[in-house]
Amino acid sequence: MGHGSSKSSSSDESTNGSGSTSKSCSSRRERIKKKLDLHRHLRRRGDRSSSGSHSGHPKLISLEDFAGIALVTLISAEMKFRDKWLACISIGEQTFRTETSEQTIKPQWNSEKKFLLERNGPHVAKISVFETNRLSKNHLIGYCEVDLFEFLSRDSDYGFEVFELLDPSSPDVVVGNISISCSVEDPTETEKSFARRILSIVDYNGDGMLSFSEFSELINVFGNQQAEKKKAELFKAADKNGDGVVSMDELATLLAMHQEKEPLINNCPVCGEFLEVSDRLNSMIHMSLCFDEGTGNQIMTGGFLTDKQASYGWMFKLSEWAHVSSYDVGLNSGSSASHIVVFDRKKKRLVEEIIDGKIVLSMRAIYQSKVGLGIMDKGAKELLQSISEKQGKKMNSPESAKDIPAFLKFFKDQINMAEVKYPLHHFKTFNEFFIRELKPGARPVACAERDDVAVCAADCRLMAFNTIEESLRFWIKGKKFSLRGLLGDIPCSDTFIGGNLVIFRLAPQDYHRFHFPVSGKIEQIVDIPGCLYTVNPIAVNSKYCNVFTENKRAVSIISTEDFGKVAFVAIGATMVGSITFTKKKGDYVRKGDEFGYFSFGGSTVICVFEKDSIALDEDLLAYSARSIETLVSVGMQLGVSVRKRPQLPLPDIKNITIY
Repeated sequence: MGHGSSKSSSSDESTNGSGSTSKSCSSRRERIKKKLDLHRHLRRRGDRSSSGSHSGHPKLISLEDFAGIALVTLISAEMKFRDKWLACISIGEQTFRTETSEQTIKPQWNSEKKFLLERNGPHVAKISVFETNRLSKNHLIGYCEVDLFEFLSRDSDYGFEVFELLDPSSPDVVVGNISISCSVEDPTETEKSFARRILSIVDYNGDGMLSFSEFSELINVFGNQQAEKKKAELFKAADKNGDGVVSMDELATLLAMHQEKEPLINNCPVCGEFLEVSDRLNSMIHMSLCFDEGTGNQIMTGGFLTDKQASYGWMFKLSEWAHVSSYDVGLNSGSSASHIVVFDRKKKRLVEEIIDGKIVLSMRAIYQSKVGLGIMDKGAKELLQSISEKQGKKMNSPESAKDIPAFLKFFKDQINMAEVKYPLHHFKTFNEFFIRELKPGARPVACAERDDVAVCAADCRLMAFNTIEESLRFWIKGKKFSLRGLLGDIPCSDTFIGGNLVIFRLAPQDYHRFHFPVSGKIEQIVDIPGCLYTVNPIAVNSKYCNVFTENKRAVSIISTEDFGKVAFVAIGATMVGSITFTKKKGDYVRKGDEFGYFSFGGSTVICVFEKDSIALDEDLLAYSARSIETLVSVGMQLGVSVRKRPQLPLPDIKNITIY
């Protein structure tokens, strides 16, 4: 291993008297430095994810949730035509891509990536294949979704599986196939494999042994000054069989023992990040993900939020470099970037909301500048109203039906026609399609028999806040937004002071019928006239206008046993001139029942709960606190009642007369 034998005694190896030994130590240090520099290069190239921690590695909350470290390899594909190809894998908040293949019908990648698997975390990976023969951006040809837990439970004679690639425009059409392998490192094996990776840094001849000098250099890399002072003691403790070298198993035992009591490792030897002494498991996972085992396989490039971002061509990269556009999650994505990235709650990964670039530019010019809103104040509001009315008439005409195929093509992988109640030829106008109904059971209602569980009111991008003040800090930037401004002059508006606020934003591609989040009685429905600003985050995040308090809206009050009063506000938007209700004042309704629909465009529902009446789901609050919208469906759980029902007094049995 390196210079000299691994079997040399510790006393001989530690001698500094001879020039040859000094040169040997110096040489080893240089080799270690070069190896670590290589690891750091690979780390920067393969793990520039923005998932929250400094390093980009996701953090595990508890040992019980640790399912292992998965190694996924995108091996090859077979497509229907010849081109240059790249593949992406998205899971959770991370997306990675392969290099581009040669011009071929059977691209070969052999690209691998390691992922932390949590029992309750993201485990469905989306694999996307793009053809790259384009200047501005690449074209998505096919995709598949792979449940890694399910994949790992199967037995395969070949060590890999072949998955069909589906056409994003027509998910029932197969456009090719992709070969994928996946293996998981059992949690109990993580420490041993970690030790093997560490040992490989200085194991130059591959015999799996560390001499004392190599062991000493490894301790130096760990950044623990106390451990550096007692290297000989640690080496002796590790060398259980007294043969003068430390094996992989002996190193693993030493690390495990000391990480529990007195950790040896303060800094990751690959990326140099400081590791929390108290967080042993995450430190082990972090370092395991940092190391590459030198298989020779291509490491995927990371740092992307979605497969669409990973696939963008040189024109997009140039525009980013020139600050013409940006690509990020959260508030910046809505207010200043040219893309909206949201978290899909069902699939547990980031997805991009499709929006026409020209519309983004025009909205930014209007809503993110004083000049634009000044134009609004001088008659453009009336113009928007006029445009909406004309567009509404156009979308109700028989001629508008011809626009449906183009609409479906634009939102090709975001509208599932298999869920729609009627076939496409049933819709005689565009608006009939826009307010389409879904098949019974397409949106199951969470805890249907429990009225103390509230559910999501729409297919939408959701923001949830414990107080209105939080919504102003994280999302709504209009200077004049207030609870009274939102609800108008309804008599019970003060009931909601200090209460929870939930925003359900519908995009044009969404199912546009809205449903009841709770069970109860409709006490009143009050129409409030107003403008028709867009409800896109570009406008909501503008400090120059107040979308939710100036737009046309209808405020409903629902009286419930479990949540008290709930305010349900349906808000109109650009090209949504009408809000239609299918229930009326006085009706008793069940959660999940349809309440009404919006005509063409995108719009919003806002629900306000009384103070101390609901505990909103933690994942919704956590993403909202990061200014990230969560993509949800009608009927998904929203929160649970914390309101105590009044207890009726027990009857006095002494005074009961029995007949």
